[in-house]
Amino acid sequence: MKSLVVTAAAAVLLAAPALSFAQSAKSPVTRAQVLQELIDLESVGFNPARGEVGNYPEDIMAAQERLQTKRLAEQKAAQAAYGPTGEPATESGAAAKPAL
Repeated sequence: MKSLVVTAAAAVLLAAPALSFAQSAKSPVTRAQVLQELIDLESVGFNPARGEVGNYPEDIMAAQERLQTKRLAEQKAAQAAYGPTGEPATESGAAAKPAL
């Protein structure tokens, strides 16, 4: 009986790392995500239909850099759209008078 308990405990201890590793896996990229990435790359001038096999790595890397620059510029513009962030302040004054 004791060996059965020890065997079961050993099995649980050995299986725990495998289960935790399985939970940390990223989900696969969906078709919609790939399509959106292609649309984004085409918006900065990347054309996958050109067929220049020798320049492909340089072309895709340059397009990814342009896309990153575009996204940073859009993010900065969105942050500046509401004006600069100011220091928090509080003001106090006289108590409000009830309406007659």
